[in-house]
Amino acid sequence: MVSEEKKPGVWEGFKAFLTRGNVIDLAVAVVIGAAFTNVVNAVVKGVINPLVGAFGTKDLESYRSCLKGPCEIDPATGEATSGIPISWGTVLSATLSFLITAAVVYFLMVLPMAKYLAKVEARRKAKEGVQETLEVSELEVLKEIRDVLVAQRGGPGGATSGTGGARDSGGSGGGPVDTGK
Repeated sequence: MVSEEKKPGVWEGFKAFLTRGNVIDLAVAVVIGAAFTNVVNAVVKGVINPLVGAFGTKDLESYRSCLKGPCEIDPATGEATSGIPISWGTVLSATLSFLITAAVVYFLMVLPMAKYLAKVEARRKAKEGVQETLEVSELEVLKEIRDVLVAQRGGPGGATSGTGGARDSGGSGGGPVDTGK
């Protein structure tokens, strides 16, 4: 008999998807982004459009060109009654909104975060460098101790008095080895 493996259900998969941290972060970012869009739109409509209006019409979105025939717009509905109008002012307004949003996000969020992360990385590398220096220093001190002990014994192959020339090289106390003599 072949036993069937129980596959996780749709509901369990959905719960796992929702409880991931990055999904929650993304939801927060979307909500903040929507609120931020209102601020940017207010800046474009309240500041940018009047500045552009100083050189032309008062509303940037009212800039249009006519593609075919004379364009006539019904003032009550804003719909074209004849001709084919191209509302390039709306595109220009949306482009300015995008550029302002991108600039604010870059200069107020991305750039400071990149600088912060660079500082954190520099600190981490400096700490690693200090740790490596300490490890090298410890190694050098241990080598010096080894060399001093070898010199006190009379060299790597030499015998010292009272031990019969045999030493424990296993590092278990450094005392003489009992050879049974």
